[in-house]
Amino acid sequence: MIVVLGLSHHSAPVETRERFAFAEAHIPEALARLRASGTVNEAVILSTCNRVEIYAAGNDASTTLTALKGFLGAYHASASGLPAELYSLAEPQSVHHLFKVAAGLDSMVVGETEILGQLKQAYEVALQHKHTGPRLNKTFQRAFNVAKQIRTETNIQRGSVSVASVAVELAEKIFNALDEHEVMVIGAGDTSEKTARALLSRGARSIVVANRSFDRAEELARELGGRATRFDDWAKEFERVDIVISSTAAPHHILDRTKLEPLMKLRRNRPLLLIDIAVPRDIDPEVNYLDNVFLYNVDDLQAIANDYLQQRREEIARCEVIIADKARPVLSSGGPVPNLPRANQESHA
Repeated sequence: MIVVLGLSHHSAPVETRERFAFAEAHIPEALARLRASGTVNEAVILSTCNRVEIYAAGNDASTTLTALKGFLGAYHASASGLPAELYSLAEPQSVHHLFKVAAGLDSMVVGETEILGQLKQAYEVALQHKHTGPRLNKTFQRAFNVAKQIRTETNIQRGSVSVASVAVELAEKIFNALDEHEVMVIGAGDTSEKTARALLSRGARSIVVANRSFDRAEELARELGGRATRFDDWAKEFERVDIVISSTAAPHHILDRTKLEPLMKLRRNRPLLLIDIAVPRDIDPEVNYLDNVFLYNVDDLQAIANDYLQQRREEIARCEVIIADKARPVLSSGGPVPNLPRANQESHA
C-alpha cells in the first residue's frame, strides 16, 4: 500500500511548514533513519517551500502511516507534537494526490512545472540511495508520464501565473515602472533565477547576485547581465537595491529588524520590496513594522495567485479526468478510483 503524510500551503501556514522542513543535504540520512525501523519498505521525501510530504510503501496503510508520524515528530524533535494540519492519505487517494502534485494541480500556482522538477529530484535521491522499490518506482514513473500528458493535452498552463510573475506584479504596484530599480538575488536557486529574469524582462535596471557559492553567483550574474557579490557582503548592497528576492537554505533568518533598520537609513527610507520564497523563511516577519518595507512570503504569493485560479477551473476538471484514468492501473486494490471532491482535496492536500 502506498501512503502519503504531509503538510502543504493549502492549510498549513509557513510557520508550521518550516518547522517540519527537511534540508536537502539531510534527506538521504532521514530516509535511512525512516527505513531503519523496518516498518516502511520504500520512501521518498519531498520538501519544498510549499509542501513537506513523505510518500511511502508498506504492507499495511495504518501501520505505515503510524510509523511515518512517529518518525516525523521524532526527527524534528517536536515537543508540541504533530500539527493538526498534517494530512494522511492511503490508496487510492494517495496515488491520486501524487499525480495531482506532479501535474501542478496541487500547486500554489496551478499548472506550474517547477514542482515536477522538484518531485523528480526527490525521487532520484531516494532511488540513488536505494530507498525505493517496485511500488514507488512504478507509481512515480507513471506520475511523471501523466504530468507530461496533461501538459500536452490540456491548456492548464495557458494564462497561468508563476511565482515570478506574481513578484513582478507586486513590484509594479509598489514602484510603477521598474527601469530605475536594481534587484538583488540572495541564493541562486531556480525560482529566484526565474523571478530575476521576469523582473529584468519588465524593465528592471540591473541585477546583483549573492550566493554561498561565489562561482554560482558569478555564473548567474553573467547570464543575467548583472554582477556578483560574496554572500557575506550582500548587506553592503542594500543602499542601492530596491527589490530583494531571497531563497537560501539557511536554517534561520538571515535578515531581521535589527539588521535592516540601519540599512533603511542608508537607503534614506526608499521603498524596499522583500520577496522571501525560502522555507524556513530567510526574513523575520518583524521587518514589516519598518516604514516603507514591503515583505511578502510564499503564503502571501499564494493569496495573489488564487485570484487567477478561477480562470483555469475548466482545464483543472479535464486534468483530473486524465489523472483518475491513469491512476487505476497502479492501485494495489485493483478497484476504481473514486471521483474525489475537489474542494475537500484542496482544503487539506
